[in-house]
Amino acid sequence: MNILIIEDESFAADKLQAMLHEIDPTIQVLAQLGSIKESAKWLMQHAADLIFLDIQLSDGLSFSIFEQVSVNTPIIFTTAYDQYAIKAFELNSISYLLKPIRKSDLAEALKKFSSLKSAFSIDFDEIIARLQNREPEFKKRFLIQIGDKIKKVEVPDIAYIFVLEKGVYLRTFQGSTFPVEYTLEKLETLLTPEIFFRINRKYMININAISTMVAYSRSRVKIELTPKADDPFETIVSIDRSAEFKKWLNR
Repeated sequence: MNILIIEDESFAADKLQAMLHEIDPTIQVLAQLGSIKESAKWLMQHAADLIFLDIQLSDGLSFSIFEQVSVNTPIIFTTAYDQYAIKAFELNSISYLLKPIRKSDLAEALKKFSSLKSAFSIDFDEIIARLQNREPEFKKRFLIQIGDKIKKVEVPDIAYIFVLEKGVYLRTFQGSTFPVEYTLEKLETLLTPEIFFRINRKYMININAISTMVAYSRSRVKIELTPKADDPFETIVSIDRSAEFKKWLNR
């Protein structure tokens, strides 16, 4: 069995590899990776039978790996944070192991993988075809990690989302600002289009955050938001989005 370990603590990765070999000496660990960036790059070029994935990596939550590369490989999640369990099982999770990992729990997870791995030989095209008529499901909330603390932000509480330097941030109607781990391009697919609209390359807004709208040059619209944006001249609807913006308002 070929296994990939994604874990940013080398001691934990080495210990996991040692336990795996104790349980099954035939296991081959293909690589130990410690970041989202190198994991996404590796998965674009290689494949494993099973992935052990730490949820909290040095450069962020490992869920963002799946925003960069499509992965159908079964996953066993390893983490100290049990609040991530629900999110983990939405992906290709076989099991969910809390640190420090016990050898008995690891052996049970491997046994479960052996019994279920045939379930991952799935015709995904057939599944997609069967689900074509299903209504899309949009994100209901965000989990924001700040240091070792986790905050839950409900989507209806988000006034707008904006790009600042190299990061993406959301601002709530209460005026709080938090970083998010998605690009605006990805958020366009995750948030309800009846409520959220991307007005330009820097801003996506909640229709309920619009305070006033003013006609601007070249058929554009300047929007004042509540709470106010840091730079009001960045909330002008771009030319290429103006027509779609007006259709969005008239739905």
